[in-house]
Amino acid sequence: MNDENILSHYRDSIDNIDAALVFMLAERFKITQAVGKFKAQSKLPPADPNREDMQITRLRQLAKDAKLDPDFTEKFLRFIIEEVIRHHEKIRDDK
Repeated sequence: MNDENILSHYRDSIDNIDAALVFMLAERFKITQAVGKFKAQSKLPPADPNREDMQITRLRQLAKDAKLDPDFTEKFLRFIIEEVIRHHEKIRDDK
């Protein structure tokens, strides 16, 4: 296999992983939208700092176990959490 074929093979794998990530995030956001609607109907706050802290701690440990930078993992998760909270606030405000 020449260098171009090797690189192409790696890139194909990366493309497949990226596609899986997008579909997993889409599924996650479908579920968090349902959570947001439930919270709005139940008059619960959009954010749950205790849950968020527990998730970050749990995922930092998973990152360490997977040999992935826990700081990167936390930044990524915080970005997702902020987006989820923003969606929950919008759902609440639209009610």
